[in-house]
Amino acid sequence: MTRYATLTADIAQSIHAGVLQPGDKLPSVRSCCAARGVSPSTVFQAYYLLEARGLIRARERSGYYVASGAHHPPPEPEIARLPHPASLTVDVSERVFSILQASFQPGTVGLGSAFPAPQHFPWNKLAQSLAACARQAQPQALLDDLSTGHSGLRRHIARRYLADGMPLHMDDVVITNGALEALNLCLSAVTQPGGTVVVESPCFYGALQAIEVPTHPRDGIDLQALEAAITTHRPQAIWLMSNFHNPLGSLMPAPHKQALCDMAARLQIPVIEDDVYGELYFSARRPLPIKAYDHAGWVLHCSSFSKCLAPGWRIGWVTAGRFTQAVARQKLTTSISTNAPAQAALAHYLEGVGYDKHLRQLRHILLTQRDAMAQAIAQYFPPGTRATRPEGGYLMWVELPEGCDALALHQQALTAGISLAPGPVFSASQRFERCIRLNFGLQWDARTIPALQQLGQWCAEMQQHGIRR
Repeated sequence: MTRYATLTADIAQSIHAGVLQPGDKLPSVRSCCAARGVSPSTVFQAYYLLEARGLIRARERSGYYVASGAHHPPPEPEIARLPHPASLTVDVSERVFSILQASFQPGTVGLGSAFPAPQHFPWNKLAQSLAACARQAQPQALLDDLSTGHSGLRRHIARRYLADGMPLHMDDVVITNGALEALNLCLSAVTQPGGTVVVESPCFYGALQAIEVPTHPRDGIDLQALEAAITTHRPQAIWLMSNFHNPLGSLMPAPHKQALCDMAARLQIPVIEDDVYGELYFSARRPLPIKAYDHAGWVLHCSSFSKCLAPGWRIGWVTAGRFTQAVARQKLTTSISTNAPAQAALAHYLEGVGYDKHLRQLRHILLTQRDAMAQAIAQYFPPGTRATRPEGGYLMWVELPEGCDALALHQQALTAGISLAPGPVFSASQRFERCIRLNFGLQWDARTIPALQQLGQWCAEMQQHGIRR
C-alpha cells in the first residue's frame, strides 16, 4: 500500500471502530506529518480520499472533522461470484423498458432513474449560449467539420483532458449523438456480427453477445478473471466503465488501469471505455480514465455532456486511438453528423468560466445527497444490508439481506409511487436477485427520506413474512 492509502485505512478503521466519533477533529496536516513522518501531500491525499468516502468533512479555517454518522455506514458488498464465464445473449427485455419508464412517471420518487435531476443543471446559461450562437450563425460554418464535429468544441474537450494530465489532440476527437452512439460506433468499428464482447457483471448495456466477468464494488473489473475469459473465449473487445461504474459506483485504481492497458496491448484486444461520469468526482482531482494509460492505441474512450452539463442535448464524443479513422467512417455512414447548433452552443458556453463553477456545485450536491442516502440506509434498512460508497457519480448499489427479493420490492414500490432499479436487469444471467440500484442524484425533497424508510420497512417485512410477488 502507498503511504497515503495506509494513512487512509488507519483513520477509516478508527472511525468505524468508534475511536474517532462524529464531530471529533482530526490532527492538523502539520502534526500528522510530524507524527507519521510523511509529506503534507500524503496527508492531503488521505484526507481528500476520506472526505470523498463521506467519513470526514472540511470546515473552512478550522480543519477536518469526522462526519455525522460516519462510524456506522452500511458495509460494502463483496465481489460478485459468477460461474465459469460463458457466452450469453444480452437482450433489453420488456422488463427493462418498463423499469426505465417507471422512473419517469410524474410524481414518482425517482430512486430508480439513471439520470440526475434536471434542476441541477444551468439551463439559463445554456439557453443564452444557444441564442447567441443562433444569432451569429454562418451557414457555411454549419457544414465545417460536419462528420467529426465542431472544431471549437473538440478543442475545448482536448484542453480539459490536457488540464487533467492527459494530452490529446483535437483531431483525435469525434463528436457523437451522446455517449450511446459513441459506444455503438466503437463496437461497429472493432467487432464483426456474431462476435462476443466481454462485459462486467453487473453492468447495463444493450443487446450483444457477451461474456460476463465479475466486477468489484470498489476496484472495478477482476483483472485475473478478465484475462482468463479472454484466453478462453477469444472475444473481439472489452466493454467497461472504470470511473464511477453503473450500477456499482466503483472506481478502478490507477495501477489497475495501467495493468488493463498492458493486458490489452499484450493480447491485442480493443477496450471500449464508457466514462460518462468522470467529471462527477468527490476527491481533489478527476481520476484519469483508462485512456490516459494507453500508449498503444487499444483503448476507445467514450464520454458525454449528458450526465454533467446538458442532459437531453445528446452531445458525446469518442477518442479511439488506432481505431479513430474506423470510428469516423462508421459515423459518416450512419448518422453523418451531430446537432450543429447544440455543438456550437456548448463550445460557446465552455469559453467562459461557468462550467467549472457548475461542476463544483453539482459535485457538492451529489456528495451531500450520497451521505444522506447512506445514513438513511444504515438507519432504516434491516441488518445485513450492504451498500457501496461511491467516490463520484450518483449511483449506489445496495445488497439486501437474505429473504429479500429485488423484483418483488420493485413491484411493491411502484404501487406507492417509488421507483428503483432491481439487480437482475444488470445481468445477462439474471443474477443479483437481492440487489437494487438507487440514484442519489435525484431532486432531494421531503419525500425522499420517507421513501427510503418505506423501502427499508418492506425489506424487513419480506424477511419476516416471506416474499410476495
